[in-house]
Amino acid sequence: MNERNGLFTALFVMGAGWGLTQPLGKMAVDGGHRQFGLIFWQVVITGAILGAICLMRGKPITFTRNQLWACLIIALVGTVLPGAGTYAALEYLPAGLVAILLSLVPMMAFPVAVLLGNENFQWSRLAGLAFGLCGVLLIVLPEASLPDRSMVAFIPLALIAPLFYAVEGNYVARWGTAGLDPLQLLLGASVIGALIAGPLALWRGQFINPNISYGLAEWALIGSSLIHAFVYSAYVWLVGRAGPVFAVQVSYLVTAFGVVWSIWLLGERYSLWVWAAFAILLFGLALVQPRAPAKPDLTES
Repeated sequence: MNERNGLFTALFVMGAGWGLTQPLGKMAVDGGHRQFGLIFWQVVITGAILGAICLMRGKPITFTRNQLWACLIIALVGTVLPGAGTYAALEYLPAGLVAILLSLVPMMAFPVAVLLGNENFQWSRLAGLAFGLCGVLLIVLPEASLPDRSMVAFIPLALIAPLFYAVEGNYVARWGTAGLDPLQLLLGASVIGALIAGPLALWRGQFINPNISYGLAEWALIGSSLIHAFVYSAYVWLVGRAGPVFAVQVSYLVTAFGVVWSIWLLGERYSLWVWAAFAILLFGLALVQPRAPAKPDLTES
C-alpha cells in the first residue's frame, strides 16, 4: 500500500508541476518575450539538466546518424513547432484555456494512430474524439464563451501544440527512437532544438539577452524550464516503475492543475461555457486513454 501511495503521490506532483508551466509561460509572454527566444532558453536549460543526468547515469551522449534523425524529428514536432504555437497562443488567450485545449492530445493521437496502423479502430475512442470536438465547439461558438470575442481567431494557435504532440507520440510508436532511451532522446532533441530556435530568435529579433536584470518574466521562463526537465525525468521513471497506462493518467492532472494554477496565479476567470467544455474534454480524454492490460500495473498490497 505504501508503494502504491508513493506512486500516486509522484503522479500528483508531476501533474501539478507540468500544469504550472502554462501560467509561467503566460507570465514570460506577458513580460514581452516571444516564442523563439523562449523556446531557445527553454531547450538550453532543459538540455543542460538532462545532460548532467545522463552523465550521472553513465549514459553516452554521442549519437549515430539515425539517432540524430530521431532527435531532429522530436525537436521539431515535440518542441519547436508546438512551443511556437503555445507561446503564440498565450499572447492572446488565457493560460487556463490553453491548458484545457492541451487535453486534446490523446484525442488527436487516436486518428493518427489508426492511419499509421499503430492502433486498431475502436468506437469508444472515436466517441472520445467526438467529445473533444464538442468541447472545442463550446469554446468557439457561443458569444459569451470568451472574455473577448476576438480571442476565437487565436484558438487555432492553441491547437497546434496538441496536434504536434499527437504526431510525436505516434512517430515514436511507429518508428521508435533509434535505440535512445527517453532522456537521451530529449537531450538530443534539446540540443537540436537550440540550434533551430537560436537562429530563428535572432532573425525575428526575439533573442533574450541573459545579461539583463531578471524580473518576473525571466524567472518564470527559468522555472518553467526547470520544471519541464525534472518532471519529464520523473515521468520516464514512473513509466518504468508503474507502466505507461498508469503514467498516462497524468494528462488529467496537467489539465486540471493548469486551470487551477492560472486561476490562482493569474486571477483568470472562465465562463460557464468554458467550464462545460472542460468537463466534456475530460470525459473525452477518459474515453481515448489506453486500456489497462490484463494484468494491472499496480496491485493492492
